[in-house]
Amino acid sequence: MSAAVSRAPSGFVLVFAAAVLWGLIGLFTRAVLDAGVGALEIAFWRALLAGGAFALHALAIGRLKVGRRSDLAAMAAFALVGVTLFYGSLSLAIESGGISLAFVLLYTAPAFVAVLAWPLLGERLSPFKASLVGLALLGVLLVALAGDGASGVRVTSVSLTWGLLAGLSYASYYLFGKWILARYATVTIYAVVLPIGAIGLLPFVAFTPKGATVWLLLVSLSLVSTYLAYLLYYTGLRTVEASRAVLVATIEPVVAASLAAAIYGERLGPLGVAGAALILVAAGAAARRPWGRRSRTLGDEAPPSASPPVEGRGP
Repeated sequence: MSAAVSRAPSGFVLVFAAAVLWGLIGLFTRAVLDAGVGALEIAFWRALLAGGAFALHALAIGRLKVGRRSDLAAMAAFALVGVTLFYGSLSLAIESGGISLAFVLLYTAPAFVAVLAWPLLGERLSPFKASLVGLALLGVLLVALAGDGASGVRVTSVSLTWGLLAGLSYASYYLFGKWILARYATVTIYAVVLPIGAIGLLPFVAFTPKGATVWLLLVSLSLVSTYLAYLLYYTGLRTVEASRAVLVATIEPVVAASLAAAIYGERLGPLGVAGAALILVAAGAAARRPWGRRSRTLGDEAPPSASPPVEGRGP
């Protein structure tokens, strides 16, 4: 048995652990929301604190450097979509609709990738991709019709809009990653884009007084469910095929919804559960068959991205 094969189980464990930590994002966010902190302030601190951790990491290993001004401009543009818009819309989706709804709609990202990769990357919208888009759209329709059948979940035009916007902005990790991962280490990318994304959120944040418990929750969200989760995931990718790793990582919305049900009594209802299943099937199918011949997204650790090809991560 080769060394790579013998190490593979530990890689899956790391990826699974990362998915569980991402699944905790909803709980941390909901707890801070309940303490009176606004959704956009939560997104701001998550980006700033996690970005600071990545900056220290990159500095320690000598990778806190961007070679070209054009690359820095591209990272800044990505930060506004992949951090400012993504982190903000995910927090607002949790606030307006609940944890379960937000994380189910987040996984419409592969459908958005299939559509946007056509005009932006020149990747053909094949029948397979089109079928995944249709499956995800049907799932969203069923979730939207869940309405009265849901418990503790608020299915409204506002919550659906923020959830779908989170999925759309999340798709940018794939689209941007295909270009930037050939140039920089993951720690370098996050050390740059997360603080810039936080600055993008700053004009919309109304800061509120916070006690020690709230700060602990914000630090946990930033360092445990963001910085540490990313490191676990990309370390696991060193010994696990990217498509399989992403499939394991789709446990994230299941973890989020299960915890939301156990702690907050959230239930999507029969139609909502059916819709969620369709969305996750579409996401899982996308993970099993990479979009392009050289698909990869934000990123693994070798440079941390040159190999293996990666389907994007993460919330």
